[in-house]
Amino acid sequence: MHVPNLSPAHDRTRLNSSTILAGLMAAALLPVTAHAQDADQKTTRLEKLTVDGGARSIAEDNDTVVPTRSISALKTDTPLVETPRAVSVVTRKELEERGAQDMIQATRYTAGVTTGAFGYDPRFDQIYIRGISTTTDSDFRDGLRQPYMNYGTFTTEVYTLDRIEILKGPVSVMYGAASAAGIVNRISKMPLEEAHREVELQYGTIGRAQAAFDFGGPAGDGMFYRIVGLARDAETNYDIADDRYLLQPSFTWKPDEATSLTVYGLAQKGETDASPRMFEHNGDLLRYSDPDYDHQKVTQYQIGYQLEHAFENGLTFRQNARASDLALRSRYVDTSSRFIAPAANYPTTAITDDQRAYQIDNQLEAKFDTGAVSHTLLAGLDYTWITSDFGLGFGPVAPAGLSGAATPDLSIFSGRDLRQTGIYAQEQAEFGNWRAVGGLRYDWVDQTASDKVAGTQDRKDDGALSGQAGLLYLFDNGIAPYVSYGTSFVPSTQQSADGTVLDPTDGEQIEAGIKYQPEGGNYSLTAATYQLIESGKPQYVSDSTLPAGYYYKSSGENTYKGFELEGRTQLDNGISLIAAYTYSHAEITGNANAALIGNTPSTTPRHTTSLWVNYAIQEDTQLAGLSLGAGVRVTSGSYTSDENTDRNPGAAYLDASLSYDFGKKTPKLDGLSLAISATNLADRREEVCTEGYCYYGQGRTVLGSLKYKW
Repeated sequence: MHVPNLSPAHDRTRLNSSTILAGLMAAALLPVTAHAQDADQKTTRLEKLTVDGGARSIAEDNDTVVPTRSISALKTDTPLVETPRAVSVVTRKELEERGAQDMIQATRYTAGVTTGAFGYDPRFDQIYIRGISTTTDSDFRDGLRQPYMNYGTFTTEVYTLDRIEILKGPVSVMYGAASAAGIVNRISKMPLEEAHREVELQYGTIGRAQAAFDFGGPAGDGMFYRIVGLARDAETNYDIADDRYLLQPSFTWKPDEATSLTVYGLAQKGETDASPRMFEHNGDLLRYSDPDYDHQKVTQYQIGYQLEHAFENGLTFRQNARASDLALRSRYVDTSSRFIAPAANYPTTAITDDQRAYQIDNQLEAKFDTGAVSHTLLAGLDYTWITSDFGLGFGPVAPAGLSGAATPDLSIFSGRDLRQTGIYAQEQAEFGNWRAVGGLRYDWVDQTASDKVAGTQDRKDDGALSGQAGLLYLFDNGIAPYVSYGTSFVPSTQQSADGTVLDPTDGEQIEAGIKYQPEGGNYSLTAATYQLIESGKPQYVSDSTLPAGYYYKSSGENTYKGFELEGRTQLDNGISLIAAYTYSHAEITGNANAALIGNTPSTTPRHTTSLWVNYAIQEDTQLAGLSLGAGVRVTSGSYTSDENTDRNPGAAYLDASLSYDFGKKTPKLDGLSLAISATNLADRREEVCTEGYCYYGQGRTVLGSLKYKW
């Protein structure tokens, strides 16, 4: 099996310029393709190998809370300490240690990340990086964007993931359409070469019951499989459903050491509520909608493959492709007026959203030396095609028999078609202790928006050049200061009131930082300061003079300046620690409403800090196998709107976990473990308002899990 070098200086295959040129010309003739993940993950995660004098593989990285590598940052196999940009990795070990149950729980102990801007809302994976929402523009899975066009988003079950990699700041050079804030790349569980089996039963508040399994291993000579499944029937705080059923199979074929092909799929069905908004009445928290009427049902399918082949001349070709399909059916009713006019009819809303996406990405990587400089050259060509059909309807419902009321007929129908082609190149150079990165990308975007009722259509063509550059110096003691610059480009899919598609959203960032991760040490420290400018962000328009529907405008410009600090360690005595602090100063520096310039964007806290400590008893005592964890998350107050007239309060939250490995003291029970996790122990439920929409935070949850591995 081919294992790429962890450091560009190790065992480099030397190529001459004619070989490189011929290889890049061959890449240009390959099929057109789209956003991709680093195919090194397809190789290194298949088995636990130790290469380059003790450097960890991705699989071994997942067994610690102190990762050393990223498969997303540069799409090449580059250690984190040698990557000139801020990157955070949440490993499988950390997810299990903290008992994370969703993407929000999984990422909220990470520097630069904030969650809960809309309180508790299980409809979407709402994550902010450096003050900017990444919910729709930066949702990536296995290196490919999970598409968004109108309303529905692809949701991700944490149990199906190996790790989560968070890239901060513009990454459009590698990934095309991506927010200026960065991306959250979810890395799926894929086949391993060793046999493994796992079943898990879970029960907890409030009425949450879940069963899951993860089986895999060899399936023949050079063939490996993995199948992950889950079924959940759950009610959560405020009588909001969180049901989910999924099956995620994958299969890897390795005919020789130079070639691997992984085919994977996902079938997922879930149901939650379409309107989780709450309001307080006489000291009680009540739903705006009726939970017996309200629902949001989403069915999603994905199928794709990851291909890698290493040629004898040192070139490596990778191709990643995926087809995705999403069907959303949603309805809700606004009963908030029932205490004012109980006899009035309540307005209802129905939404349908159907999306299809086809993505493919080709990459060609060459490693070579020119004198004392070692190069890693990556060239790529990618293609994305997304289509969607959106329906919207409104209607009144009388108070009697609300739960059995019919869904409103749809009256607004629109269609979207977006095709994006990108070509990119990246150079990584290593000379002595210096590490330099530079890249350019150009995107062509052709999109069409149609009003199917009026029979009108608007077409928009966009093009953009994105770039990035970084420079890092790696001292022998593991200290690595760096500077970086990057730009981003996201084609807008929202429409203005006249039916035209908005202009793209652009981003630009300057970042400087320092990393510390000595070779062989099981600890890391990263610090970064940045200035990030985002312009042209779509903003929802609420205007009674417009026809019923959802319309947007470009919001102007926001500038974000901040500082982040993140430390991780895992000691030999069983203690592990994850600490993070974020300072963010955000300012509206351009807006159609001049009165807002100089204000702070809504729901952007100035300070966020967190600390997680876990202790696994190492001594051979009666308590061997016991692990205890505790965490605290603190967020300062924020403004409820861009007008800055009212504030959301700051809050502190306490989390805890406990697990016991029965096999430590009783060999006959090897593989059996029990875990209990609790979030928000103090049951704090602060109201969080964002531009007139107010939600409450999730209350205390306690979950117990019984797992057996063999």
